[in-house]
Amino acid sequence: MNFELATLSLGDAPAEKSDALLVLLGEGFKPGKDALSRLAGEAIKAQDWEPKGGKLLQAYRVAGIAAPRLLLLGVGDGSARQVRSAVAAAMSALKGTPVKRLSLCLAAPCDDAALRAALLAVAEGSYVYTATKSKPEGRKLQRVRLGVPDEAALSAAFERAVATVAGIECAKEWANRPANHATPTQLAAAAKALAKSPRLQCEVLGPKEVAQLGMGAFLAVARGAEEPLRFIVLRYNGAARASAPVVLVGKGITFDTGGISIKPAAEMDEMKFDMSGAASVLGVFRALADLQPALNVVGLIPACENMPDGRAVKPGDVVTSLSGQTIEILNTDAEGRLVLCDALSYAERFKPRAVVDIATLTGACVIALGGVRSGLFASDEALAQALAAAGDAAQDLCWRMPLDEDYAEGLKTSFADVANVAGRAAGAVTAAKFLQRFAGKFPWAHLDIAGTAWKSGAAKGATGRPVGLLLEYLLAQQESPAPAAKRRR
Repeated sequence: MNFELATLSLGDAPAEKSDALLVLLGEGFKPGKDALSRLAGEAIKAQDWEPKGGKLLQAYRVAGIAAPRLLLLGVGDGSARQVRSAVAAAMSALKGTPVKRLSLCLAAPCDDAALRAALLAVAEGSYVYTATKSKPEGRKLQRVRLGVPDEAALSAAFERAVATVAGIECAKEWANRPANHATPTQLAAAAKALAKSPRLQCEVLGPKEVAQLGMGAFLAVARGAEEPLRFIVLRYNGAARASAPVVLVGKGITFDTGGISIKPAAEMDEMKFDMSGAASVLGVFRALADLQPALNVVGLIPACENMPDGRAVKPGDVVTSLSGQTIEILNTDAEGRLVLCDALSYAERFKPRAVVDIATLTGACVIALGGVRSGLFASDEALAQALAAAGDAAQDLCWRMPLDEDYAEGLKTSFADVANVAGRAAGAVTAAKFLQRFAGKFPWAHLDIAGTAWKSGAAKGATGRPVGLLLEYLLAQQESPAPAAKRRR
């Protein structure tokens, strides 16, 4: 899909040659003499429409309007949230129509956030998955033209928004694929393909190299699978070599049966989404390839399947992680933290300014926060604040969760240094406490995206979260010094 940015006023918009014209008007709108203003003014006077948030008026073949479909959208105060909601409603109204060319006239005062919100809502509303369909009907929408009061003032925000869409859709595409079309080997191939872009590099380690490193926890999870594991190392080098990188660690369980602690059959198909953390890392690097920002970023993806067979790890087994800590695996369905803990230890070699892991880690986080906010855990105050602010700015929300040491009590065991589960109570927190044991040498944060990475039911599919949050955070780190660590105890 092609996005274009242009300077466009209400007076110019009627001449836009497209299949549909969306006109966004805020509460401060005062009708002028142009055709669209008069139409909107008449609708307001007749009480058929008003420029408040959530108000939509459709018209067809309006005299003097080149586009056959016209939608007036109320955006209230013009905030990014109101804009995104309004455009999402319009895209829903246009669903099923043969619209290939779409024009948006952001007549209300438009800032960077509102522009991005509009563009993201169009992309979300028009996305179509086709990878495994025999007769794919692709995305009908081919061109989107955003008209704003001042193109030059918003060009940087526009380029950033287009790159964000590319990253989100990359993450969606890989998370949506069935497990037999998104194996660890295929994920590694996707990472290598990304690395053909300037400033990107990719290294892929297989079972032999992972064993030589001593990643016993990661190896344990992969033991029951026929598909060989892959440890993917992506690097984006946009700053001086001496500049400490931010490391992103994405959980890459390409299918999770639960292992010997097998899951119920109902909705197990959704466990193809258990690599959404890995998909989000791929999505971020896709966006970095477009934007070429001045910072260094490392992406680590431990990718494998969690399957039950005669070789699979058993409840009660004890394994040795890359850090040297031994782990009693009480539940093989708590496998994400096992692959992540070895990746966190591997991250130490990069001397990072910060490490953020992203994982569909716990059902407990779904119970706590639902599908609205991702769970945020952090050992570093500055990092936590930066991620929360990035989530707010990107409308990719997260919520800070506790890391009190008392929560680690349930992880104690008589048979190893630590157990991999601590019971049902505060399950999202105890999972984070487990990971924190392996992240003591750098500022660290954990995003539990189990509730936000995909939707179930009739709308089943990946959301591409938290690519927007991560990209917003990374771009704020450009050419800034590494923050001093302020650890929570």
